[in-house]
Amino acid sequence: MSHPADKIRFVNSVDMDAQTFRPRHLSPSSASTFRQCPRRWRMRYIDQLPDPPGEAAVLGTFVHQILEDLLNLDAGERSVDTARDIARKLWDETLTDEDFVGLCLSETETKSFMWKAWRLIEKYFSLEDPSEVEVVRAEQKLSAEIGGVPFYGIVDLTERVSSGLRVVDYKTGKAPGSKYLEDKLSQVWLYAAALAQEDFDVSEVRLMYLTSGSIDRPLDSVAVAGAVDVHRRTWDDLCQAIDSEKFPHRTGPLCNWCPYLDHCPEGSKEAERRYGPRH
Repeated sequence: MSHPADKIRFVNSVDMDAQTFRPRHLSPSSASTFRQCPRRWRMRYIDQLPDPPGEAAVLGTFVHQILEDLLNLDAGERSVDTARDIARKLWDETLTDEDFVGLCLSETETKSFMWKAWRLIEKYFSLEDPSEVEVVRAEQKLSAEIGGVPFYGIVDLTERVSSGLRVVDYKTGKAPGSKYLEDKLSQVWLYAAALAQEDFDVSEVRLMYLTSGSIDRPLDSVAVAGAVDVHRRTWDDLCQAIDSEKFPHRTGPLCNWCPYLDHCPEGSKEAERRYGPRH
């Protein structure tokens, strides 16, 4: 085992409480990373190896910011023209953003990026009229304890609907197949559980895939409890890994896209086995 001083440095690198050697919170994305591969979690959150976002992630951030700024306006101002003005303003900022610059896009690729982003905004307007959305809060930060686990997340939108309160998560990627839908829904179920701690009674949830449409579900207490239980078990496994300082690799089809492939012999071998030699 490490010397206590080493462990203090270990926990401080990942926003941990130095007294308990525990993360201060567990977000859905952090939990998902750990379940996917404990070694990747350590490399990202403890070793803090660079994990630059890819084009899809940067695109998603850009589109989310446009929607956030749009929905924070008065209802009557939420028009396509206003969204275009917001996009132009944010674009100037995006061009100098570290993550965007890191993509090293050519002029043609940059134009394609802009086109794809605006197509998603146009699709959003075809899916709903934002002037009719009764916004409670856009980009709501949540910090609560659910299932005994300190939880942190950011809800894209909470809105008033006829049934009560709806949690909305905007997605810029492709909608999942039925096999993976419940895993995607688990994030909004966790938001519902966290909002309940702040006396918000969620009545339904929505995954809005800007590429295809919305997936709506009424509040399902069994599904919420299941998502909270998975989150709690992930927390327990993570704490055990921290205590033992053992973060095993977990190889699979996603190894080829892991940013830490050069630091993981097992992952490199798995990627080569599945997809052939890397160039």
